[in-house]
Amino acid sequence: MRPADHTAVGTATAPWTPTRALARRIGLFGPAYAELAFFLLFAGFFAYQTLLGLGMIHAFLGGYFAAVSLLMFPVLLLSYLRRLHAQAFRLHGVDAAFLGFLAYFAAVILANAPHVSLASVGYHLLGMVYMLNLFIIFKTLDFDSRRFRLTLLASLAGMSAVVFSYSVDGAFYLAMLGAALDPDSVATYQGFSRSYLMPMIVALGCTRSRPLRWALYGLGLPTLYINTARSEFGALLFLIPLVELHASRHRMIMLAALLLVFMLIKFNLDTIVAAVPNNRTLELLDPSHSSSVSARHHLTVLALRTIDLHPILGDYASYPPGYYAHNILSAWVDLGLFGFLALLMLLTYPLVQMGVHGYLVGGRGSRDQRFVLAWSMLGATLLLLGLSHNFCDMLVGAALGAYARYRSGGRDA
Repeated sequence: MRPADHTAVGTATAPWTPTRALARRIGLFGPAYAELAFFLLFAGFFAYQTLLGLGMIHAFLGGYFAAVSLLMFPVLLLSYLRRLHAQAFRLHGVDAAFLGFLAYFAAVILANAPHVSLASVGYHLLGMVYMLNLFIIFKTLDFDSRRFRLTLLASLAGMSAVVFSYSVDGAFYLAMLGAALDPDSVATYQGFSRSYLMPMIVALGCTRSRPLRWALYGLGLPTLYINTARSEFGALLFLIPLVELHASRHRMIMLAALLLVFMLIKFNLDTIVAAVPNNRTLELLDPSHSSSVSARHHLTVLALRTIDLHPILGDYASYPPGYYAHNILSAWVDLGLFGFLALLMLLTYPLVQMGVHGYLVGGRGSRDQRFVLAWSMLGATLLLLGLSHNFCDMLVGAALGAYARYRSGGRDA
């Protein structure tokens, strides 16, 4: 029997829902704290780094992200444990699989810690914290909150304004301004692009209005282009058909429209390129001339060589810090074959499950905002792991958290 909702006289009685009942039991540690953590980690990083790059503050938090993640981790972990306690520690299958992967990851680190550099151990431990933080946040956030959506749109507009205002010769890199008091702590384009792409994916996944989504594309693509973030720029391009084909009621018409846009861009590419600022993002048109692509190819060859020599257990941290394979093969190098397969299954099984239930079984009725967000996060994560990101990227935690929320039917963790 559902518990009664006792309210004051004259106050409308709020409907009982599992989420509302759970929130009543866990108090402070609900979606509001996840929302605060989300904005502190991404928009907060962007704001801090902007002030740092403009010379307005010293690097009192270092590079910001690690310090803030570690500060928020205990509360996020406590909130997750309190949710599990409120649900009699009934662990959802997605949670169990993700926590199992993290446990395996931790075991590999502990087994190899005496024989490798502290820098490698610290890097991977931070990676685990990032993934778990984002898993908890995305499993807890209230994506239907008007406050959250308005703050999200305002933060994206503010970040884009910073990129457009402080770009130099068509590229955004605050260290080039020479104003920073601690220049070594100023983030590269990768940090800024990460803090922009994550909120953008959330905004696109949660936006019902097609004109607003297209406005976001029109804002996000120039921002990431000027930020010279090639992988993230490509990921946003990849998301456009991924999101629009799901949102459209007439998918064949939408597909035809997207193909038409693609053909128009292809036949007018020279004119478009001449009209935009020249920067390294244009290397996407001819990757063979990109020094970064050449370097990543070299790192992939080294990873394949390591895998060939250690096909089952891998060779944890057998590279100098910073020289890991910039793709999902890094999981095989560090975690061995079983760790690589576990990560691959963690990300590909949800996509298969969502495809079956969203199209073959559930139909359009099952493809709500939670579906689109989880599908977009998983698609972008696999793309970026294939192109450039390391296996312990925080996107993994965010994507699985979004998927866990979709599978739970919108109830909190």
